[in-house]
Amino acid sequence: MSAPPLLLTEKLIQSLRTLCAQPSSVGQLDDLHVTADLLARMLHGLGMEVRLYADGPPVLIGRRDGRTGHTLLLYHRFDAPPTGPWLAWSHEPYQLGEREGALYGRGVAEGKGPLAAHLQAIQAFIHAEGELPCGVVIVIDGGGLLGSPSLPAALAAHSDMLAADACLGSTGERDAAGNPLCYSGTKGLLQVRLSVRGPTHPLSAGVAPSMRNPLWRLTWALASIKGEDEDISIPGFYDHVDGPTRDENIALRAIKLNEKGRLAAWGADGFLFGMSGVALVRAEVSLPTCNLSSLHCEPEHELAQLPSLATAVLDFQLVPHQDPDNIATLLRAHLDDRGFTDVVFERLPGGYPPARTHPDSLFVRQVAAAGAEVFGSLLPVVSAGPFALPLQLFAARLDCPVASVGMTMPDSSTYGPDEHIPLDDLCRHGQLLIELLLALGGE
Repeated sequence: MSAPPLLLTEKLIQSLRTLCAQPSSVGQLDDLHVTADLLARMLHGLGMEVRLYADGPPVLIGRRDGRTGHTLLLYHRFDAPPTGPWLAWSHEPYQLGEREGALYGRGVAEGKGPLAAHLQAIQAFIHAEGELPCGVVIVIDGGGLLGSPSLPAALAAHSDMLAADACLGSTGERDAAGNPLCYSGTKGLLQVRLSVRGPTHPLSAGVAPSMRNPLWRLTWALASIKGEDEDISIPGFYDHVDGPTRDENIALRAIKLNEKGRLAAWGADGFLFGMSGVALVRAEVSLPTCNLSSLHCEPEHELAQLPSLATAVLDFQLVPHQDPDNIATLLRAHLDDRGFTDVVFERLPGGYPPARTHPDSLFVRQVAAAGAEVFGSLLPVVSAGPFALPLQLFAARLDCPVASVGMTMPDSSTYGPDEHIPLDDLCRHGQLLIELLLALGGE
């Protein structure tokens, strides 16, 4: 069975235009709940049983059974990064733009775009066949960019909706040839806030010889965590990190990233330490990260002063055998051992362990083979990518394999202005799901 391309394309554009028109910026609960209501109506239109978890960032769960007892769980998020200055966009970011075969708008390449493609692929299948070849569960997360803080409670509250044989995410990029990468695992996530308090109110910069500056104090604490060599200095951080296996190294050598496209789109001269080729791929797949996301002081302006408070947010992307709870404990112990007992440590809501499915598992092979029907060749399989997804929450609860297939290109600008994706890529993302449903249904 093949979805009627005209039906899929028309419905996809219409659905995505509706989704893009509703803002759903990360952390904006009022907008997120309005978007969740909109998505619930869309799921009902597909004949799905729908549940909504509304405590915090909303989570939607929809389910529809198919001809066979097999079921695929789809994980999506619908929160989006802030648009930034609208003047940087070539059109209003919450209006779907179309030009030269591409769609423009916040969320079209990552988040709402892949979600709309899957919803319309399901609709096209039902329209043509009257039913699905296998069951589908769709989990749509309104807090994906915050570390999915509501997701564990939502899954626990609606566990009767979740029975599935495999889980598929829609995050990832394409290789240098334009083929989507099939990830057989995803990194875990830990986010923390560090803060140092100074005087009760800002003081003149002239008292710097006699009063502690909380911003300097925080800067020194951060420098103790990661140095210029990019190594993370927390004792025990790397203790359980394994390098790629022989089979994984063979697979990594076959991956060709669009390095020139990345550097051009990101305005960069090169990658860290001049990495390229398999070294670059191996670093992104197998190395955990410690990223400094923000650094602030209060009050925040350019007046010479001694601030009253300094804060920083760190996010760690973790690889197999690293546990977020353990890493948080190691970080607190490291700060204490280095004399930074005054640095307040706050673990932010959300986070989850890394997920990993053997790349030779039946489900991963089915996902890769579905790509052959759509793109003309098996999807390249890689064990992880430079992103975190909460797929381990499903793998642990359902004891099922996981994978993720995205479609972004280096210039998709998922966090910047003029986010865009070729319409054909969205259609093929939907077609990939149709081929996978057929395979899982034994057709």
